[in-house]
Amino acid sequence: MNRLTLRSLSLAMAGAALLSPLSMPAAFGADLLSIYREALANDAPYSSAKYSLQAGREKEPQGFAGLLPTVNATVNTTANDANVSFRGPTTFPTGDRFFNTNGYTITLTQPLFRWQNWETYQQSKLLVVQSEAIFAQSGQDLIVRTAQAYFDVLASQDAVAVTGAQKTAISEQLAQAKRNFEVGTSTIVDTNEAQSRYDLAVASEIAAQNDLETKRTALQQIIGKPPGELSTLRTDINIPPPKPTQIDQWVSASETNNYSVKAQDAGAEAAKRNVEINRAGHYPTLDLTAQRFRSSATGNTTTNIGSDLNQTAIGVQLAIPIFAGGSVNSKVREAQANFDKARADLENQRRTAAQSARSSYLAVTNGLAQVKAYEAALVSSQSSLDSNKLGYEVGVRINIDVLNAQQQLYQTKQSLSKARYDTIVNGFKLKAAAGSLSEEDVMAINALLSR
Repeated sequence: MNRLTLRSLSLAMAGAALLSPLSMPAAFGADLLSIYREALANDAPYSSAKYSLQAGREKEPQGFAGLLPTVNATVNTTANDANVSFRGPTTFPTGDRFFNTNGYTITLTQPLFRWQNWETYQQSKLLVVQSEAIFAQSGQDLIVRTAQAYFDVLASQDAVAVTGAQKTAISEQLAQAKRNFEVGTSTIVDTNEAQSRYDLAVASEIAAQNDLETKRTALQQIIGKPPGELSTLRTDINIPPPKPTQIDQWVSASETNNYSVKAQDAGAEAAKRNVEINRAGHYPTLDLTAQRFRSSATGNTTTNIGSDLNQTAIGVQLAIPIFAGGSVNSKVREAQANFDKARADLENQRRTAAQSARSSYLAVTNGLAQVKAYEAALVSSQSSLDSNKLGYEVGVRINIDVLNAQQQLYQTKQSLSKARYDTIVNGFKLKAAAGSLSEEDVMAINALLSR
């Protein structure tokens, strides 16, 4: 458990959030990096995690306080009204006594041996490590969520553009089919088929526009304001493959470096300390005590003579627990069961992180293969459309062939862009699973966007 690394990373993330502009304008061409920095400043779950970290860091001084001395002071003043009578001969006068007593007591207690306090302090440091790991994981999640929302918007924009272009192309084909029907070179079937495709394109465009608004709203929820126009992904890019190239290396890294695993590991160690804290209920405690006492009175119940008392006492106090009704043993068993549960949760978190790394790695590698396949398919689809248009003009192809070729081309374009977006986001997820995702990765992808 590298506590220094966790603290440095969490401090860097918190510092980035504080230094980021609180109202950076989402101007035309806002890119992934600027949107991410908006998210650092405005994302509600990330802000919640930041404050949770601040609260979690207070565990250590609270635990350390149990090793330090405690000082308490009490002050009192009392007005007394007493009526005194004596039985038998005495030289003291009888009657009413009116006098005042006041004083103060200052007590210092320094623990010399309290095993539960020491274990509590050690546990508090583990709880701080856990808080820092949880915050670091929230930083990884923020990058993934921001990238996912950003590229979801781009994918929806592509869908709107594709359906609009497809509608335009179909409308041109519909106009041509109507002209050919009017001059008698084609049947009404071509016109009806083109009209049907055009109506479907209109419906698809409406659905795409609605989906775009939904995706923009999702991005707005992260950055706290409506996003402006976003920079798009260039078409001439080569998405880098994951490094290292071996899946086993990613899995191994995720089992040790994943921040959720680190948080659960610290939680399990804290649960182990809790067993010792409860077991310490059987142990004696030894404290150093020091007391300063002062009392002043204007009289007493015997005479009207005032008095002052100043006293200082120093000593040690040993407390030995003998029997507490079995509660200590019960608490130890409870803490042991919670420790066993924490270890099981840790193992489950390791397996979850490893599975996430495996699935993300496969998604990236398969995505890269899909991108290459779609790039080849795009060239073939364009050639097919050109051939069908030419064939329709010379009469060897019918209108439906051209419409099908057009639809195939636009679907290929949309699938290609979606495959690129998914591959990039899965690359982020892969690094997040391994605990290595950072702003530098955002900057690397940001360089692939158009300016």
